[in-house]
Amino acid sequence: MAGPGSTAERGSLAEPGSLAFFPLLYIAWADGELAAEELELLRGHLREAGVREGALAEWFDPEAPPSAERLRHLLDDVRRRAAEVSPERRRSLTELGIAIAEADGEHPTPEERAAVLRIEEALGLDGPDAVATLFDPARPIAPLPDVQPRFDPAAMARFLGGPAPETRKRVCALLSDGRFETAVGLSMADYRAQVSAWCRALADEGLGALGYPAEFGGGDDPAAFIATFETLAFFDLSLLTKFGVQFGLFGGSIHQLGSRRHHEKYLRDAGTLALPGCFAMSETLHGSNVYDIQTTAVYDSGTRELEVHTPVPGARKDYIGNAARDGRLATVFAQLEVEGEGRGVHAILVPIRGQDGEPLPGVTIEDCGEKLGLNGVDNGRLHFDRVRVPRENLLDRFASIDDEGVYRSPIASPARRFFTMLGTLVSGRVAVGSAALGATKVALVIAVRYGARRRQFGPPGEAERILLDYPAHQRRLLPRLATTYALNFALHDLQAEYLAAVTSEAGDSGESEIGGAADRRRLEAAAAGLKACATWHATDTIQACRESCGGRGYLANNRFAALKADSDVFTTFEGDNTVLMQLVAKDLLTGFRQQFGDLGALGLARFAAGRARRAIAERNWLISRKTSEAHLRDPGFHDAILDARRSDLVLSLARRVRHRVARGMTSFDALTDCQHHALTAARAHVECEVLRSMVAAERRTPSSGVAEWLERLRSLYALATIEREAAWFLEQGYLDPPKSKAIRRTVTALCAEIRPQAIPLVDAFDVPRSCLEGSIGL
Repeated sequence: MAGPGSTAERGSLAEPGSLAFFPLLYIAWADGELAAEELELLRGHLREAGVREGALAEWFDPEAPPSAERLRHLLDDVRRRAAEVSPERRRSLTELGIAIAEADGEHPTPEERAAVLRIEEALGLDGPDAVATLFDPARPIAPLPDVQPRFDPAAMARFLGGPAPETRKRVCALLSDGRFETAVGLSMADYRAQVSAWCRALADEGLGALGYPAEFGGGDDPAAFIATFETLAFFDLSLLTKFGVQFGLFGGSIHQLGSRRHHEKYLRDAGTLALPGCFAMSETLHGSNVYDIQTTAVYDSGTRELEVHTPVPGARKDYIGNAARDGRLATVFAQLEVEGEGRGVHAILVPIRGQDGEPLPGVTIEDCGEKLGLNGVDNGRLHFDRVRVPRENLLDRFASIDDEGVYRSPIASPARRFFTMLGTLVSGRVAVGSAALGATKVALVIAVRYGARRRQFGPPGEAERILLDYPAHQRRLLPRLATTYALNFALHDLQAEYLAAVTSEAGDSGESEIGGAADRRRLEAAAAGLKACATWHATDTIQACRESCGGRGYLANNRFAALKADSDVFTTFEGDNTVLMQLVAKDLLTGFRQQFGDLGALGLARFAAGRARRAIAERNWLISRKTSEAHLRDPGFHDAILDARRSDLVLSLARRVRHRVARGMTSFDALTDCQHHALTAARAHVECEVLRSMVAAERRTPSSGVAEWLERLRSLYALATIEREAAWFLEQGYLDPPKSKAIRRTVTALCAEIRPQAIPLVDAFDVPRSCLEGSIGL
């Protein structure tokens, strides 16, 4: 190759047909190395215009980007030619390039002009600012700072990783072995086929059956199953969803709701994917309200069969994963009727396809079609026209029909039986919250790494500033990073509580299932609240990360498009978040009743008396005005003020509900009338519990270096939460204006303190390199 500045090099700049593109090429390469996908996009525009690459070809090789000397030579040539162009033709790089070409005697065709414009738009370089950079004095280019972790990154990663670390490592290794590559640009049919192939590969590795008993081909390790699910969120959320539907919902329903005969007949095939299945609970007109679904299952004592039927169009099973393409057996939730008496919602196994893949008689299957995201999952609708199945297909852990056609259940109350049955499926909410956080971690890794090297603006004559050095950029990302850490520990605490409950109940059934009803209710409420807050946090954080990466974040290869589209539905997966937070509020009122009696005057007075003693201390003017650094970062202060908010909101909610009931409202209408207040109280409760998990994690870490940075993240999480709710705290007298301002200043200061360790802190999420391949986060 000719050396820099050689005659051959200088001559190549003036090759006919190329001049109009050189202003764009200089700005594009000077702004940062172009990815292979971006270069291929530019080539496509040239080919569409019929432009011969010629001298341009060497600028499109991602393996050999232009040297600094080459760029400098190009800049000198462009500036020399641009000096002859009038100022009114410098309004964009396209206009300038065409003017330079015309001044040299070239006359770009309409197709070539259009190609230049399309390239300008694709690179996000339109407008006069991009042209101005050609004529500004050259800025010095300062090297990026060498970031050295101030804590043990491996220790932080282990501490964040939670249960079953070996399984997490194993899944990460699988995702990196070449079979799993991010799918971009596939048709829906091809994407579904790819996701099915991935799912089968995981089943072949034994990962799908990890949570099932060993005697039925499983691993007897529900912790490892949850760890697998959580880790898959780093890769592809369609795969994660398909995996969860097959092995968590379908196989899990057989495991948790069936008896031994169901386990022996179906679990091994469910775990190996020899039997693809569905979990058919939601209906077109009944999503979260499972209690009132309309599908029926009538027992025929003469034939000893159950007749499953969709009585009205609105009762079709809707949005059922695995239904449109792969599923052959469905766990169908229906209103059971035996001897003319309704027995409430039960689960029945109903075959929907034969071995040939065609729907069975009486079963109508529709494809839900293309969705906002998760198009690798074959969601479908199921309609049953008096489909008959054997009595034995009733999943009968909690209720059965005996040989004489008599309905039997060890749980006398239908409502209690219903909620006990659904309570066994709480793992879905535990898993979805953790998966949402996995997607959030990927977004933060990409955005923080990009922000730590991307430069933008700066004083004249000085190097451009790194994006993450701007306080506004820190404020955009780092409080969300702190919340992600806090939710990580809260979700792992929830997992541990759930796994302990599963272990203690293993092999039990019937009335023993409700021996710890209060603990189970609290676990279900915790799962509901954390699932809602984690998925809302994912939606918010992924959007903030996309925006923080500008136009680069909008490119599909940088993953935000898929992360945004695929995680959005998590806010309604396993229950709509608003409905789930109402469940949390109801649990808070139930706990209030149990501690202080009925929501009558005496119970409210007891609670208020206790709150009054605390409030005197919490609203003390010395406390409300205290602004020392040590006080504002004190976990005791954080816990006291967030707990005060929770307690006050629960008390005022109880008062409002009692007042409406006293006026003659039903308890349902009374709580509905206070819905906004109930949701606010529920969120305050979850945020308080998340903080306590973070504080507990901080105290049990074995590494002082890790603890030091967890302390900063905990302070940032707590103070950013207080700052967000400052209006309420000011109204209630827990803060005065100077303290509120001091909190805001401390949040900004904490962001600046955490910023130098932002990359090690996101690296501790341990997202596999293969899951970032081709993105700006690599």
